[in-house]
Amino acid sequence: MKVFVTGGGGFLGSAIVQQLVGEGYEVVTYSRGKHNALEKHGIIHHNGNLSDFASLKTAMQDCEAVFHTAAKVGMWGSFASFYETNVTGTENVLRACLEVGIPHLVYTSSASVIYQGRSEGKDERLSYPKKFDAYYPRTKALAESAVLKANGSCLVTCSLRPHLVWGPGDPYLLPQLFDRRRKGLLRLIGNEEYLVDTIYVDNAARAHLQVLKMMQLNPTAVAGKAYFLSQDEPIAIRMFINRLLHTGGLPPVNKTINPKVALVAGWLFQNIFNSFKVQSKPPLTVFLAKQLSTSHWYDISAAKRDFGYAPGISIDEGMKRLKMWVEANSPLY
Repeated sequence: MKVFVTGGGGFLGSAIVQQLVGEGYEVVTYSRGKHNALEKHGIIHHNGNLSDFASLKTAMQDCEAVFHTAAKVGMWGSFASFYETNVTGTENVLRACLEVGIPHLVYTSSASVIYQGRSEGKDERLSYPKKFDAYYPRTKALAESAVLKANGSCLVTCSLRPHLVWGPGDPYLLPQLFDRRRKGLLRLIGNEEYLVDTIYVDNAARAHLQVLKMMQLNPTAVAGKAYFLSQDEPIAIRMFINRLLHTGGLPPVNKTINPKVALVAGWLFQNIFNSFKVQSKPPLTVFLAKQLSTSHWYDISAAKRDFGYAPGISIDEGMKRLKMWVEANSPLY
C-alpha cells in the first residue's frame, strides 16, 4: 500500500514515516525542504509547497491514503502566512484526494483548536472558541473543520488532536527551552501545579497508523470524527519543563512571574512587535501566557474505544530515550 505523508521530514511526520516503513508500507513524502535521510531509506520525496496544487496532485498519484501533518506552527507570524499553509494548503490536499481518488485522509490537528482556558478531563464535545488568541489555533481549527466536513462516500476523513508533542528530534520546544534556560531567561508562570496533556512523539505516530487501519477495517467507527491524543497522564507544567531540562543536563527553573503580570506582558509584547513590524517572535504572547497558567487536559476515551489507542511509551521511558538522544546529539542541543 502506498501512503502519502505531507511534512514527512518534520518532527511528527518523520516518526510516522519510520513506522510506516517498519510495517512495510510504500511511502511518498511531500514538503518544502529537501530531506536526504528520507531518500536514503528508499522513500520517494517530492519538494513542493502546499499552495502549489498542481505539484501536490502530481506527487499524490497512485497513493491510497494520506497523512496530512504539514503545517505552519508557532505563536508568531502574519495571519496570511498561517492561512496559506494551514487552511489553503489543507483545502488543496482535500481537493487532490478527491481528484486523484484517494479514499482515506488522516489530518494532524491540535488540542489548541478548542482551547478556551481551563479544561480538566473534557472530551470531544467541546466546541471551537468564538475568539482565538493566536493565528495557529485559529487556522488549524478552520482546517480541521474543512477536513471533517469533507468526509463522505468518496473520502473518509479523521482528525487527531495531539497536545505538546515531545521526544527525540524535536526542533521546536526543546532547543528553545534549552536556549532560554542557558541564558537565564526562563520563568514559570504562577505557583500552582497546572496540569496539562503531553504526548511522546512515537505514541502520536502510532495513533495515526491505528486510525488508518480502522478506516480500512471499519470506516464508520472513525469517519468524520476528531480525537484527543495524549499520554493519558496529565503532568504539572512545572514538572514537565524541568524534566525536559534534565534531559539536557540543565538545572530546574524555579523563578516565577504572576499570571496577571504575564498576561499583561504578553499583550504588550504583541502590540509593540506588531506596531513596529518586528519580524522576530516576542518572548511572550497572550496565548502562551494562558497556556502556561491553566490546567488543560482531555479525556481520550474515544480514541481508546474507536481505534485502540494506548500510549505504549510512558513519560518515564520517553524521558530516558530523550536523554539518550540529546546526549548523542550534543553539542547541537
